[in-house]
Amino acid sequence: MLENFNARVLLDPNEVPKEWINILPDLPSPITPLINPMDGKPAPPELAFAIFPKECVLQEVSQDNTISIPKELREIYATTYRPTPLHRAVRLEKMLGINDGRIKIFFKNESVSPTGSHKPNTALAQAYYAGIQGIEELVTETGAGQWGSALSYGCNIYGLKCTVYMVRASFIQKPGRKILMRAYNAAIHASPSKHTDAGRTFYDINPDHPGSLGIAISEAVEHSLRSDKIRYSLGSVVNFVLLHQTIIGQETKVQLKKIGLEPDILIGCMGGGSNFGGFAIPFVKDKLQGKCPDLEIIGVEPRACPSVCKGEYRWDFGDTAKKAPILKMYTLGHTFIPSPIHAGGLRYHGMAPIISILSNNNIISTSMLHQTEIIEAGLKFAQTEGILPAPETAHAVKEAINQALKAKENNEKKVIVFNFSGHGFFDLLAYKEFMSGKLEDYELPKEDIKKALASPDMPIIDENQF
Repeated sequence: MLENFNARVLLDPNEVPKEWINILPDLPSPITPLINPMDGKPAPPELAFAIFPKECVLQEVSQDNTISIPKELREIYATTYRPTPLHRAVRLEKMLGINDGRIKIFFKNESVSPTGSHKPNTALAQAYYAGIQGIEELVTETGAGQWGSALSYGCNIYGLKCTVYMVRASFIQKPGRKILMRAYNAAIHASPSKHTDAGRTFYDINPDHPGSLGIAISEAVEHSLRSDKIRYSLGSVVNFVLLHQTIIGQETKVQLKKIGLEPDILIGCMGGGSNFGGFAIPFVKDKLQGKCPDLEIIGVEPRACPSVCKGEYRWDFGDTAKKAPILKMYTLGHTFIPSPIHAGGLRYHGMAPIISILSNNNIISTSMLHQTEIIEAGLKFAQTEGILPAPETAHAVKEAINQALKAKENNEKKVIVFNFSGHGFFDLLAYKEFMSGKLEDYELPKEDIKKALASPDMPIIDENQF
């Protein structure tokens, strides 16, 4: 029989983690503060409290090693979809010719959540805290629609109104996501839209503007400041989002321990850094403490939007209209408009400050892949493991395949684990275009990066002030 005794590792609902893992105290260089875009100084708590739910702001700057998950929230996780399974990709291994047991490929299956991705892990938390505070509406942006769907779901659970500004390229490409969000009673606007000053800046010039996450963030932040009963909700990049996502990596560690394995390579796709950070941080903490010095942790970006691989580590605005806080991160420039690739969730111009610090200190490594090769890998995964990956997730699938074939060529033993961050059942157009030979690759020219980073309004921050 095919060796499959550990092909699916399940946990009991009682094993949902009780705490989130905070990496801030362990970082090799200190996290930088959020900067007020109005004066270039560290944002006072009052400014952050006006934008985000208060408890999320407190978690953003916490130096506690762990933060307790509220009992009510943990019960919702446990009664809906957590813990998520860890699968061994035995059929993919066989297709790659590595089914002798020397090279093992595992994937953490976050696609089993109600909305099909890892995003509800933080959406539920943010909606929970907003509800406790008396907030009545959460507003956000979304790229491919995974985050918008998750926040719509979370707000519906807690009886909050939800408004989503969806990047127009994805708004057109992914009609199924719009239907799902509306099923959860959310209002959705294609971004750039006519509903905000930030959106009209682009919409009035070109109503068919493809949009960007930077523009959509500007619209959402502007909307959130209309009332004290509204707050902005973010699905990636900031510290508290990565904190909430560490539930993924914690479960993965327990599941691997149950079958007596230690990972050699961890892989996740990277857009803003949420699924990759949540998957990797519990392991990164061990690596920084010298417990697994040889562990290789790889973040994968699209070649059309490679903020870490080709960007610069510097201060930049989190959004196009310069309304959101300024962050120190790897960035392609806040004016950068990415090509309309199908991996809409990976089209952000910057990277989470935590992930940026880890990359800048060589704790993690990064790679970048073309759109056609990741969709081809997604089809191979569907044909072997039965789940069609989202285009974002397919980046991790392809990198796992690459690493497995590299280990096979070098006659190495490896345990490769990647985060299957979401299914692609709402992303069928990408696969249709690939099958018909119409899918195009986009390589971001160096000239475009230089132009965006040379923008005269790029912020210059005096780091001596903190």
